[in-house]
Amino acid sequence: MIQQAHDAYNRGDYAGALALYTQFADAGDATAQTSLGFMYQNGLACEQDPHKAYELYAKAAEQNHPYALFNLGVAHANGFGVSHDQFKAHEYFIQAAIREVPQAMYEAALMLERGLGCLQNFSEAAFWYEEGAKRGSPECFNNLGALYKEGHGVEQNFARAFVCFSRAAEAGLAEGLYNLGLMYDQGLGCEQNHDAALDYCRKAAYKGHEKAKSIIKSLQEEGKIVF
Repeated sequence: MIQQAHDAYNRGDYAGALALYTQFADAGDATAQTSLGFMYQNGLACEQDPHKAYELYAKAAEQNHPYALFNLGVAHANGFGVSHDQFKAHEYFIQAAIREVPQAMYEAALMLERGLGCLQNFSEAAFWYEEGAKRGSPECFNNLGALYKEGHGVEQNFARAFVCFSRAAEAGLAEGLYNLGLMYDQGLGCEQNHDAALDYCRKAAYKGHEKAKSIIKSLQEEGKIVF
């Protein structure tokens, strides 16, 4: 069955996977349509075709396939194979989030936080970040921590912000490492610890975080640290 297609894809047999996904997609299988769309989107064993990818995602979305809905959101957010439309992107992300796609929870929350394709709503953003965090999303942990730190959409709570940033940092997220360092530097939600703050800033810089790199560079130039 379709597991054969998944197995072929996972072992790098993209031509075999393409043939099997096509067979199952033509028979109306939503998962196959979504996977086939992904292959056309990325040009795996086929010519890259964003329009074909979108058509396949749309067919799968008619059956409410969670990742097809998410991929339609991505397509509209980036104008890939379809017109750029933040409103449609948000609508699809919400539909996918309701169907428990963590990435969609993050994207929907981010748009709600920034007012992109929807009315800005910090409390709804916090809700979806929390749902994504429950499912282990480092990005959701980080952004939820920022809302708790600033008191946007939730009651300001430095202890909860610290926990959220810690979880994001544990996952190796550069922004989480940087934000946790700031908490230690300012003594928010934790005991002030400049050594820990510098350590997390270094780790964020290693991960390519621009602000962290700038801070480390300035400290180096001032002769305060050796990186």
